[in-house]
Amino acid sequence: MTDVTNLPRSQRLKQATREVHDGLDRSIMDAGLFESLAGYVRFVAMQRRFHRDIDALYADPGMRALLPGLADRRRLPLIEADLADLGLGEAEADAPAFAAGEVDPATALGWLYVAEGSNMGAALLRKAAAKLGLSDTHGARHLAPAPEGPAAQWRSFTASLDAIPLDEAAEARAVEGARAAFARVQRHADSVLA
Repeated sequence: MTDVTNLPRSQRLKQATREVHDGLDRSIMDAGLFESLAGYVRFVAMQRRFHRDIDALYADPGMRALLPGLADRRRLPLIEADLADLGLGEAEADAPAFAAGEVDPATALGWLYVAEGSNMGAALLRKAAAKLGLSDTHGARHLAPAPEGPAAQWRSFTASLDAIPLDEAAEARAVEGARAAFARVQRHADSVLA
């Protein structure tokens, strides 16, 4: 077993969520969502549900103070534009996971770790979307890399994440937040794949 106590927070979160993350990746890849436009539409609908869950975090003043540039990382508008390109508007049944003014910063850090980490995998998904005739300006905006590139964007995010002082209880809430985020995405995936 790996001793994670001396690792940066981002690495501890990765270790703590490996199993649930791998399960989610398998669900998405096994579903063949990038083999057809209809499958891709289901993928984007799943993305919308998750980014709707966390959208309040990007506007939260406390979270913005902790994570510089957080507002610029918001992807829900891009996802909604992609859905409009694809002719799909979605009626939401569930309340978002976070509402304005109801944010525990430590828990939110775990959720944002999951959201921002998904940008690293988006490069591969972007290539698959291109094979379906989609692009950074039509249908696949939310998969487009940041101007500085996905790796640089991830390093910037994790540097900020790792630098935030948290006590032991808050560290545990960050881990539980990341696990809850992956579980929520899995639930969304199960719903759109049903």
